[in-house]
Amino acid sequence: MTLRNALCAATALTLVSAAAAQAQTITIATVNNGDMIRMQGYTDVFTEQTGIEVEWVTLEENVLRQRVTTDITTEGGQFDIMTIGMYETPIWGANDWLVPLDGLSAEYDVNDILPAMRNGLSHDGTLYAAPFYGESSMVMYRTDLMEQAGLDMPDAPTWQFIREAAAAMDDPDNDINGICLRGKAGWGEGGAFITVTANSFGARWFDEDWNAQFDQPAWKEALEFYVGLMNDYGPEGYATNGFNENLSLFQQGKCGMWIDATVAASFVTNPNDSTVADSVGFALAPNSEGVEKRSNWLWAWALAIPAGTQQEDAAKQFIEWATSKAYIELVAENEGWANVPPGARTSLYETPEYQAVPFAQKTLDSINAADPTNPTVDPVPYVGIQFVAIPEFAGIATEVSQEFSAVYAGQQSIDEALEKAQALTTDAMEAAGY
Repeated sequence: MTLRNALCAATALTLVSAAAAQAQTITIATVNNGDMIRMQGYTDVFTEQTGIEVEWVTLEENVLRQRVTTDITTEGGQFDIMTIGMYETPIWGANDWLVPLDGLSAEYDVNDILPAMRNGLSHDGTLYAAPFYGESSMVMYRTDLMEQAGLDMPDAPTWQFIREAAAAMDDPDNDINGICLRGKAGWGEGGAFITVTANSFGARWFDEDWNAQFDQPAWKEALEFYVGLMNDYGPEGYATNGFNENLSLFQQGKCGMWIDATVAASFVTNPNDSTVADSVGFALAPNSEGVEKRSNWLWAWALAIPAGTQQEDAAKQFIEWATSKAYIELVAENEGWANVPPGARTSLYETPEYQAVPFAQKTLDSINAADPTNPTVDPVPYVGIQFVAIPEFAGIATEVSQEFSAVYAGQQSIDEALEKAQALTTDAMEAAGY
């Protein structure tokens, strides 16, 4: 062999080796929630088992949604796995933007996924994303402050009781807010919270003919209640508080109550992170007096593979690992059963050690009480509780949430915000052909 041929052969071998090495690295976009951060800490275990390296892109919730939506719609190819939820998954699956998660191993046991989660992450019976964790929403409250106030939290409270309790626990001199709730703009942040709150006051996004409903009394009643509650007993600057901001406030002992995702329960009861870990109780999300609908949602942060990835097999291996029974057992062994990702698998709630976790049953009850096919008092043409499962919703709801956050910040009135919400929603739906 000539020197030239030897060099060419060596170069070719190097390129092949480099390509092989590259083929064993996957890039995952995820949200900066605690369970996702915890998952990253165990990535070395996956790499040791499979030889597949993992690169993480960890983003704030609103930014994550923007980045993955842009990437999937433009076929950008930045990610091999995306963290998405129940809103995006069926829509993107229907558009053939995601790799179907069929052919998963028998050991994975896809039928063990809670039906509510499996159905919400499927299109036409095909699973397109696997839930890392599932959630509804519920009341988390300080049992010590409730006792000091001389009140007992009902298992299923009303909003009117919540206001009474917030007033009783509010203690500005000691930096304790009666209640902490989301106000941050974003369809999945403050937008999600005010939507489920409005559901519980009898409101809805659209009537059966897809006409916007922000000009109806129930929306005004819900917003007036929420704004009054937060202005009187909420933290300053609540207009910019989302899940992570309120989690931090609650862990610091600055909230009498917090109504939010059930997944937060493990963080507010973890003594390593929460100053009030031994004084937290749980109740179902509230309803308004005389209205049967409760203000709880249904959601899963799930892992999906964008169509066109060059790393489909490796991505499937990671998803199987990260959403498996074995991963749950790995976390339980190292950090205790209270800290495993909740709400995704039936078998978890059949495990005696997990049944002893104080929030386990309330989480399951909240998930089971959520009905995306019947989310409102009056009939609606859509599926979804804190969202409307149509492609146009994310853009519309982001704008509406911005108008509402402007109210929370004192920049406009409730009437002004509702008028703008009605107009922009009507314009967008007409443009979309509804």
